[in-house]
Amino acid sequence: MSLAICPGSFDPITLGHLDIISRSAQIFDNVIVCIMFNSNKTKPMFAISERVEMVKKVVERFPNVRVDTSDGLLAEYAKQFDGAVIVKGLRAASDFEYEFQMNHINKKINPELETMFLTANEKYTFLSSSVVREVASYGADLTGFVPREIVDEIEEKAKLWRQK
Repeated sequence: MSLAICPGSFDPITLGHLDIISRSAQIFDNVIVCIMFNSNKTKPMFAISERVEMVKKVVERFPNVRVDTSDGLLAEYAKQFDGAVIVKGLRAASDFEYEFQMNHINKKINPELETMFLTANEKYTFLSSSVVREVASYGADLTGFVPREIVDEIEEKAKLWRQK
């Protein structure tokens, strides 16, 4: 049985993330969306528990997708799943350079771990969680950026951020 792990901080999940998850769900028997702690992101908009709830809400339409979290290294997390494949979305050449480096690091830690890259749908090449946070902080319409099921939550959180 094939298993993909789609890791990310998902702060918040975007339509680009959802596209990669959806495509992974068509390729693999099972998919784990693993919400990771990212030490490079010092001020997340959403707590891990909030991200878990939003991602669960968005992926419930896929019967072979589940949500998990990890605050450790991805390569270590993946060791608990025999034959798991990491699936990463690539928007641009700069994504490839970073993910190529991460792939080599993951292989050093977990030599059995493979990584598969899916190119982003052209509609989402501009899209990232940081773009969504920025757009939301100005009260702009989030249609076309995030799944409709979570627009209200993001807008509400952005209002609180603006008040700080």
